[in-house]
Amino acid sequence: MTESAETTLDYSKTLYLPETEFPMRAGLPQKEPEIAKRWQEMDLYKRLRASAAGRPKFVLHDGPPYANGNIHIGHALNKVLKDVITRSFQMRGRDANYVPGWDCHGLPIEWKIEEKYRAAGKNKDEVPVNEFRKECREFAQGWIDIQSAEFRRLGIEGDFERPYTTMNFHAESRIAGELLKLAVSGQLYRGSKPIMWSVVERTALAEAEVEYHEVESDTIWVKFPVMPAQPAPDADAAASARPASTFYPDIEDASVVIWTTTPWTIPGNRAISFSSRIEYGLYEVTEAANDFGPQPGEKLIFAKKLAGDCAAKAKVTLNLLRDVAGDELSAIACAHPLASLGYSFQVPLLDGDHVTDDAGTGFVHTAPGHGREDFDAWMAAANTLRSRGIDTKIPFTVDDAGFYTDEAPGFGPSAEGGAARVMDDNGKKGDANKRVTEALIAANNLFARGRIKHDYPHSWRSKKPVIFRNTPQWFVYMDKDLGDGTTLRSRALKAIDDTRFVPAAGQNRLRAMIEQRPDWVLSRQRAWGVPICVFADKAGTVLKDEAVNARILEAFEKEGADAWFAAGAKERFLGNEHDAEQWTMVTDILDVWFDSGSTHTFTLEDRPDLKWPADVYLEGSDQHRGWFHSSLLESCATRGRAPYDAVVTHGFIMDEKGEKMSKSKGNVTAPQDIMKDAGADILRLWVMSSDYAEDLRVGKTIIQTNIDAYRKIRNTIRWMLGTLAHDGGEEIAYADLPELERLMLHRLSELDQLVREAYDGFDFKRITRALTDFANVELSAFYFDVRKDTLYCDAPSSLKRRAALYVIRKLFDCLVLWFAPMMPFTTEEAWRSRDPQAESVHLEQFPTIPAEWRDAELAEKWRKVRIVRRAVTGALEIERKDKRIGSSLEAAPVVHIADPELMAALEGLDFAEICITSDIEIVSGEGPEGSFRLEDGTKVAVEPKLAEGTRCARSWKVTRDVGSDPAFPDVSARDAAALRELGYAKA
Repeated sequence: MTESAETTLDYSKTLYLPETEFPMRAGLPQKEPEIAKRWQEMDLYKRLRASAAGRPKFVLHDGPPYANGNIHIGHALNKVLKDVITRSFQMRGRDANYVPGWDCHGLPIEWKIEEKYRAAGKNKDEVPVNEFRKECREFAQGWIDIQSAEFRRLGIEGDFERPYTTMNFHAESRIAGELLKLAVSGQLYRGSKPIMWSVVERTALAEAEVEYHEVESDTIWVKFPVMPAQPAPDADAAASARPASTFYPDIEDASVVIWTTTPWTIPGNRAISFSSRIEYGLYEVTEAANDFGPQPGEKLIFAKKLAGDCAAKAKVTLNLLRDVAGDELSAIACAHPLASLGYSFQVPLLDGDHVTDDAGTGFVHTAPGHGREDFDAWMAAANTLRSRGIDTKIPFTVDDAGFYTDEAPGFGPSAEGGAARVMDDNGKKGDANKRVTEALIAANNLFARGRIKHDYPHSWRSKKPVIFRNTPQWFVYMDKDLGDGTTLRSRALKAIDDTRFVPAAGQNRLRAMIEQRPDWVLSRQRAWGVPICVFADKAGTVLKDEAVNARILEAFEKEGADAWFAAGAKERFLGNEHDAEQWTMVTDILDVWFDSGSTHTFTLEDRPDLKWPADVYLEGSDQHRGWFHSSLLESCATRGRAPYDAVVTHGFIMDEKGEKMSKSKGNVTAPQDIMKDAGADILRLWVMSSDYAEDLRVGKTIIQTNIDAYRKIRNTIRWMLGTLAHDGGEEIAYADLPELERLMLHRLSELDQLVREAYDGFDFKRITRALTDFANVELSAFYFDVRKDTLYCDAPSSLKRRAALYVIRKLFDCLVLWFAPMMPFTTEEAWRSRDPQAESVHLEQFPTIPAEWRDAELAEKWRKVRIVRRAVTGALEIERKDKRIGSSLEAAPVVHIADPELMAALEGLDFAEICITSDIEIVSGEGPEGSFRLEDGTKVAVEPKLAEGTRCARSWKVTRDVGSDPAFPDVSARDAAALRELGYAKA
C-alpha cells in the first residue's frame, strides 16, 4: 500500500486493535436457548459418549428428585454441582456419563390424584387399584418431562432420552428383587413397634419423612399409686409378688408422679422408668392452695432436684420425709391411675438410661406402644417382667385413623360417647387429651396440668403432626447376625469408614445416625409404589420359594408392579405348590426410600455405560438421613458395602437475610426467574462462587454481584478474542519467549495444578476465585495492560508481539477450557467465536501444560519487579488524581531503590514498558524527601517527572525520536518502522 504525500494517515486503522463479534453484552437469556438447541440438534450427549469410548469410567450417580412439581432453587444448586463435576472429569480423560433419575412412587403423587378425585366427587376406594396407579404413573411422567426441560435449560448435560425412573418396569422388578433377597436371607420380618404414623396420610413414616415444628401441647402430672406388698402364699404366686425384704411400709400409701406432654398415651402406659443415677425423695404435702388436686397428708415420690418445680405447678408445699433408693424403686410396682376403668394390672418401675432430671419429675411414663425409648425399655426388661408374672404384650390402643380401640378401656368404641380421637383427618387435636385428663381427675390421680411449647414431629408432606403408635409393620433387622459375624449395622458402619466424605463432617453425622437407628421400617399403607411382594402365614413367617419369587419378578419385568394387584395374582404367583388358604398376600407397599436406595442396582449395575459402585453420590445434607442412608443400608444388606466411594453434601438455600424461603414471606428466588432475567451461566456462577458446603444465600443483590463478576470474566475473554483476530497461529519456542511471557506460562502451570486438584476435591469456589483473580488482576490489570502497546503498535515481524499473541492463545485456551464445566454456554460461545468450525468446547480436553513452563525462580524475580511497579503506579495515580498528568505515558519517573534484591530484579528489563510510562530512570539509593513511598516500608521512592519529547500520534508515547523518520514526521521511530513494514511507506 502507498500513500501520497498529501494524505494524512488515520493511525487508528494502522493498529492491531481488537476485532471480534463476541458481544460485550452477553444477552444470555436469548443466547443460551439457541446454544442448547444446537447441542440437541448435534446430539452433543452421544458425541460426548463416543469421544470418551475406552476411557476409564467416572460415575456420579444421580439422587432422584421427586416428580411432582417445577424445579426450585435447591434443585438448581444440586444439578449444577453434579453437572460441573461430571463435565470436569469428562474433560480430564474420563468417560463421565451422567444419567438423570426420578423418584416416582409414594404419597405426594398419590395425594395429588386423591385431590383430583375429591374435587370430582370420586371416592378413591371405589376406583380399581390399578386404574388409580395408572393415573399416578401418568402424573409422574408429566412432571418428569417438565423437569427434564428445566434441567436442560440450566445447561445440564446427560442422558435425558434414557433417564432412570423408579416406576420403570425393569426398575420395579429390580426393587422387588432386592426386597426378596432380604426375605430369603432372613433379614425381613413382620413385627410390632411404635412408629411415626401420619393420621392425615394414613401411613407409617420414616425419620427422613419427618420435620420438626414448634407446637403448644397439653401437659399433665399424673399420680401412680404404689401397690401394697402382697406376701406370696405359695411358690406359684411368688413370681407376681414384690420381694418383702426390699419393701418399705411408709411408701405403701405414696404415689409415684410422672409428667407427660401426651396425655392421650396414658391408656397405653405399662411401666414407669426411673434412673438409679438420680436422687429421689419421699415427700408429704403439708399445704395446698386449691381444694382440688393433691391435698395435705398425701405422700409423693419425686426426683429431689425437681420436687420444688413440681410443687409450684400444683400450688402445694412439700416436706421431704426421706430419700428413696434406686433398689427400692426397682422393687415396687404401682397401680395404673385409670385402674377403675379396667386397667387392672401392675405398673412396674424400670431402671432406664434415658431418664434424666432436667425436666418433669424424674420419672418417665412408659407406654411401649407410643415411644421408641419406651418400647426399648419395655423389651429390655421382658424376661424380668415375665418372671414377675407381668404380661409383656404391647397393646394396640390407637387405630390408623387416630381413634382409640377396645384395648383402651373407657375410651374405645364401646365407651360412652364412642371412641375418643387423638387427631382428626386435618391434623387437628381430637378429644383424647380432654377425656383422659377428665378421667384422671375423676380418679383423683391428676397432680397438675398445664401447657408447654416444644418441637414436635410433623410429616414433611402434609405439614401435620404425627403420632407414635404400635402397628404391625415389615422391618429389616439392624443387629441380626448375617451368617458371617456381621450385622447390617456393623456392615454399614464399616462402609462409612471406607467412604470419603466432602465435607468430612458428614462422616460423623451419618455414623451417628446408623449407630442409633432402630430396625428399618419398610412398609407403607398406601397404593402407589412397589409392593412388599411376599406371602406370609398367620405367624408372620415369610414364604421362601425361589420358583414363586421368579414368577413375581418375571411378571414385574413385563407388566410392572401392577401385576401384584391384578385379579388372580395370588393364585398366579403361588402356583399349584402352595395352599392359598395358608398364605396371606401382603398388600403394603415399600417405603419410597427403599426404592431410591435401590437405584444403584438397576442403574449402576444394569447399564453397561455405567459402573458399580459409583465414584460419588452428591445431595443436600438432609440426605444423610435420606438417600445416602437408605442406599447404604440397602447395599450393605445385599452386597456388603456402600454403593459409593465418596459422598458430597451441600447446604440449603436461604434468602439474602439468611431466612428460610417461603411463598408467604415472598422471599423465594426461583431459578426460572434468574435464567429469564440474567441467564443460566449467572446462576451457575453463583453456585460456583459459593461455599456450597454451608447454607447458601441468594437474592437480587447477590445475583447482581455475580452479574458484575461475570461481566469482568466475559470482557477478559472478549479482549483476548479480539486480540487473537490478528493471530496467525504461530508457535514460538519457549526459549525465545520474553520473560513476561514466560511468567504468564508459569502462572498457567500453577493454575493448572490448582484447577485439577480443586476439581478433584470438588472445591469449585477455589477455582472460581483463582481464575477470576487471575483474569482481573494478573491479566487485565497487568499483563494485557503492559502488552497492549506491543500488540497494537509493533510491526508484524516483532518477536515480542508474536510471542504475546502465542501466550494469549494459550491463556484463552486454558481459561475457556477450565471455565467450561462451570459456564457451559459462555465458553461454548467464546470457543466457537474463535473457531466457527469447532464442534463444541465440551468435546475438548483440559490443556496439557509442558513441564518447562514451571519456573519458580522467574516467578520470584517478577514478584520483586511487581513490588517496584506497584510503587510507581501508586505515585502516578496521585499525579493523575491531581491532574498533573492525563495518562501514565506522559510520565518519566525517577525510581530510587535502596533494596539490592529489588534493584537486581530489574536488570535487563524495559521497566518503562512494564510501568506503561514513556521513560523511566532507575537510581540506587533512598531517594529525596517528599518522594512517594509505599506505606508497607518497601525501600522504593518515586519522583514523578514529565516525559520529555513529543507525543507519538500513533502510540501516544512521549519520545525524543518523534519525526526521526522524515516519511512519518508525527510518529516515533518504532512506529515509523512498523508503518513501513505494514506498507504505509510514502511514495
